[in-house]
Amino acid sequence: MQGVVPAAGEGTRMRPLTAKQPKGLVGVAGKPLLTHVFEQLTALSITELIVVVGYRGEQIREYYGNSFEGTPITYVRQESRDGLADAVCRAAGAIETDFVLLNGDNVIRANTKELVARHREADADVTALVEEVPKPEAGKGAVFETTDGEITGIVEKPTEPPSRLVPRGCYAFSPKIVHACRLVTPNETGEYELTDAISLLLWAGHVLETVELDGWCYNVNTPADRETVTERLRSEES
Repeated sequence: MQGVVPAAGEGTRMRPLTAKQPKGLVGVAGKPLLTHVFEQLTALSITELIVVVGYRGEQIREYYGNSFEGTPITYVRQESRDGLADAVCRAAGAIETDFVLLNGDNVIRANTKELVARHREADADVTALVEEVPKPEAGKGAVFETTDGEITGIVEKPTEPPSRLVPRGCYAFSPKIVHACRLVTPNETGEYELTDAISLLLWAGHVLETVELDGWCYNVNTPADRETVTERLRSEES
């Protein structure tokens, strides 16, 4: 199993920390943000890291080189940041097996090994780490559509959330997601949404599994997020 890490974003909300470096190299609790991501993925015994770089991506290449703690790194470039489905398409030439996708700005301490185990046992095409959240929070990002307790779709930032079940930024995919990503059309802002690709697989009858989050996951978007995660990590280490 491989690991795919989208890390091409400019990180404008992290300014001034990203004025001269990519978001993935911003320090969180004494190590770069991407190091936290890589550590979580290599703990899953993946065979290769596929890192999608863009803004100041050469700095990421220079910092990590061709491997991380013995796991090979392949870099692919996303020239314009056109969404996660586009990032998967850019990585397609390197994807050979099922893979875990973990966003390059997510710090996670959760049951990711259970996610991988469920994905393999069910021979699934998509396995998502999920959490039920208050309804107002559900409308801030992707949220699953459900019918009689069964997941039937997934939508991005709906005005009226169809459920309170949301993905937590960590997925296991079969290579079938690549074809689905290639079929996605851009949204109103020009981005190719990964959620649209997942919906296409669901519509076509492919298998989706979920694993309830046991632990925590933070998307580090702002300096305030960085401080929150740093404090949490240090408190857990003490």
